Amino acid sequence: METQVKAKVHNFSAGPCILPPEVLRKASESILELDNHGLSLIEMSHRSKPFVEIMEKARNLVRELLNVPDNYSVLFLQGGASLGFYISAINFMKNEGGKAAYTDTGTWSSGAIKEAKLLGEVITVGTGKDNDFTKIPKGYTIPSDADYFHITSNNTIRGTQVKEFPKSPVPMLCDMSSDIFSRKINVSDFDLIYAGAQKNMGPAGTTLYIVNKDKLGKTGRQIPSMLDLQKQEAKDSMYNTPPVFAVYGAMLTMEWMKSIGGIAELEKRNEAKAKLLYDEVDRNPLFKGTTAVEDRSLMNPTFVLTDESLTERFDKMWKEAGVSGINGHRSVGGYRASMYNALPIESVQVLVDVMKELENNA
Repeated sequence: METQVKAKVHNFSAGPCILPPEVLRKASESILELDNHGLSLIEMSHRSKPFVEIMEKARNLVRELLNVPDNYSVLFLQGGASLGFYISAINFMKNEGGKAAYTDTGTWSSGAIKEAKLLGEVITVGTGKDNDFTKIPKGYTIPSDADYFHITSNNTIRGTQVKEFPKSPVPMLCDMSSDIFSRKINVSDFDLIYAGAQKNMGPAGTTLYIVNKDKLGKTGRQIPSMLDLQKQEAKDSMYNTPPVFAVYGAMLTMEWMKSIGGIAELEKRNEAKAKLLYDEVDRNPLFKGTTAVEDRSLMNPTFVLTDESLTERFDKMWKEAGVSGINGHRSVGGYRASMYNALPIESVQVLVDVMKELENNA
């Protein structure tokens, strides 16, 4: 049964993310002692039976929650999605005449493109640059002679999200850092999914890789061991010492996901939270959304005040209401209310009430 604990603040942080209270409680207890083993989680061997079981359970929960096919490996590695930009490219781009196709939807996909260019030719098949990344590019053609196609599913800075993934004639790779586990996906549509844990999955420190084993080892290039997904898979995510606390936090969070009804229930909750906030943004004349309506992110709604002279008053009001973390990214300004899985709809209602109060007293 889900534990109800009143939050001290309403946490809209873009990452590290809000986590369920019961996850925080059990994770904190593990620092002193893990499950009566007499040792702290962070001081016991990663080769010990208790942690090996944690790693295995975490990987199995990913498989269960996302219905991962048997020919895919589930890995918990390090380096964040920013290292994933390079890992994804080096494991799929051919050594001789390598070529990859990317969509550019903002800061993070631009970073992925930059890393891939270190290894071979990169073709940008769709870009949102002309509209300041407020729309998701559509109607592009993915070249059939590319080694792979890369897409970013959700863009935390601009607040856009891919609603329908294209059919790719080549292996499709996806950075799902900020919306994995938030909605139903068909894993078999992708040959690699990677995601930093710190948005929807747990504390910062580990990165999830879900990879089609049949597509690895075909680049003809030498890959450094730590970046080689085949070698990592052969060692069950423990080629070196894994980030034990981050993996444990992810395991606990996925147990919570399962306990409340899995991805179907989370998607339902996330749609309700997004509707509540976007409806107020659209109704209230003091606010305006910043992205194309059809591409609005369920995870990271972005909006601005229509009258900037109200900024100081609005900021004071939401802070006094216990709202935290809604300032927009430093590169774009405005406001961003990140609403990851563990954020309760009651917190969204608090923010909406502040927006209404501002309108009533303007």
